[in-house]
Amino acid sequence: MTMQNAKHSKFKSAGRLAIAAALGLALAGCGGMATNTSLYSSKQAVVERQNFSLDVETISNGLPVSEQVRLNGWFEAMDVGYGDRISIEDPGANPAVTSAINELAGRYGLIVTETAPTTPGFLKPGEARVVITRSTAEVPGCPDWSKQSDMNYLNATSPGYGCAVNSNLAAMVANPEDLLEGQSGSGETIIATGTKAIQTLRDADPTGAAGLGNASGGNGQ
Repeated sequence: MTMQNAKHSKFKSAGRLAIAAALGLALAGCGGMATNTSLYSSKQAVVERQNFSLDVETISNGLPVSEQVRLNGWFEAMDVGYGDRISIEDPGANPAVTSAINELAGRYGLIVTETAPTTPGFLKPGEARVVITRSTAEVPGCPDWSKQSDMNYLNATSPGYGCAVNSNLAAMVANPEDLLEGQSGSGETIIATGTKAIQTLRDADPTGAAGLGNASGGNGQ
């Protein structure tokens, strides 16, 4: 191989490497582009449930005073409130036990639901299990700055699209279960409640009905 042929071969190899590098950079840039071309956010709230249980001793007429105190202290320690669900697993199906627990739950604005979720462990004879079901909501994967390319040939939304709205909604909702299924109404329309604000506006005296008061400036004029 002559010197001229060797130089020509080196130039061809260098040119191929440059083309390969340029193609690699171009493909890497395309890989950094957003791909969601819809207006629906891929960042949605995920609701998770956790069950907390406490086994209490029962008697024929409900709960002993000592167990009532212990259960009430557990409710306080768990900081139960709106959005929590309380249920009972009572093999004896004693209505007095349900009534006693329901009365304690009512102090926190809660009522006992009918069906208890499945929890681990066995109950001893004469025991009942009180279960608190608590739901939490969060939006996983937020914030998302994974696509950092300025190129947007698909006219797509950014990967973090919807993070702010859905994360704030998940943080503010009083009952995370409402994100899965809204509250069901009674189907009845209460006219008195619906027209109360309108009637209050109609009954109010018009502005200026009592005349205009004398206004004076700071210098008494």
